[in-house]
Amino acid sequence: MTKRVYNFYPGPATLPLPVLERAKDEFLDFAGTGMSVLEISHRSKEWEKVMTDATSLVRELMGVPSDYKVMWLSGGASTQFFMVPLNLQEPRKAMEYVNTGGWSTKAIKEAGYFGEPKVIASSEDKNFSYIPKNVRFSKEIAFAHFTSNNTLYGTEWQYMPEVPKEVPLVCDMSSNIMDKPINIKDFGVIYAGAQKNLGPAGVTLVIVREDLLDRVPEHVPTMQKWKTHAENDSLYNTPPVFAIYICKLALDYMKEIGGVKELEKRNMKKAKLLYDIIDASDGFYKGHASKDSRSLMNVTFTMPTPELEDKCVKGGTAKGLIGLKGHRSVGGMRASIYNAMPLEGVEALAEYLREFQAENQ
Repeated sequence: MTKRVYNFYPGPATLPLPVLERAKDEFLDFAGTGMSVLEISHRSKEWEKVMTDATSLVRELMGVPSDYKVMWLSGGASTQFFMVPLNLQEPRKAMEYVNTGGWSTKAIKEAGYFGEPKVIASSEDKNFSYIPKNVRFSKEIAFAHFTSNNTLYGTEWQYMPEVPKEVPLVCDMSSNIMDKPINIKDFGVIYAGAQKNLGPAGVTLVIVREDLLDRVPEHVPTMQKWKTHAENDSLYNTPPVFAIYICKLALDYMKEIGGVKELEKRNMKKAKLLYDIIDASDGFYKGHASKDSRSLMNVTFTMPTPELEDKCVKGGTAKGLIGLKGHRSVGGMRASIYNAMPLEGVEALAEYLREFQAENQ
């Protein structure tokens, strides 16, 4: 087999090797059809089974109640930035957001096309290095929105913001969906682009409480209504079949290894390995995120000079540890260690960082 590297890119991100191998085995003849999954009709019984199984696995792994709809939509999470206010808007009611990074900033901008979104808390004052504490959303608002993990800055919410019972809480979970168990009933809407922590690019998982589907104004275009896709089991039009198929295989894999609770154990162990290196480095590696806001998924840090950072990135690439360069808004380094990143990859990175400090301090 061709040599595999450890992929620490923030997305599209690494996928479980058994998933890729299974897709390879099935690629030319899917489910005995004599056709690739890329070729079969999305109205066929073989494809409908893939959709049904993928949705059932999401419900099982995440504990999604029966009064929530699970949808597989095109357009990425960025499309949901405008579909959220489009579908949840209410006359004369405000939309409240927490701004904790680049993606929430973009979501706020899109909401501005439908009114004046209120930013009730932000960590922009310290370059998004922390999650604001004691966040409370107001009553009498259309919805409340936050981004649970911040890929660019390496921060993750460690608590649930306070939301009045009658206000639907909306969460962009693109970069940490299924990294730990959650209570779905805390949310009105969850959405997540698949390409970071669930599958490949091209599909977005959207979970919506059923009673919210009727909020959408009649004049909204058909394809932009969640209700359209919910009523047609995500088959109103041709869905992104290959991306959903790979997600289904990834969900199979997650179930086989023990589900979301097992993923949480693995994620905590992987993250601890890297944060321990940072904390024990005497400042050689400096974490960007506050300790009480650290992400399980994206470990961000800087080094004494940009030259050392470039050297570290190049050295890592030579060792098969790729994608370690940080985002331009933070600089430095970033290791994305999503659900599919094996422990062995993080162990290899930890050993490399120890060696690099010893040789360059």
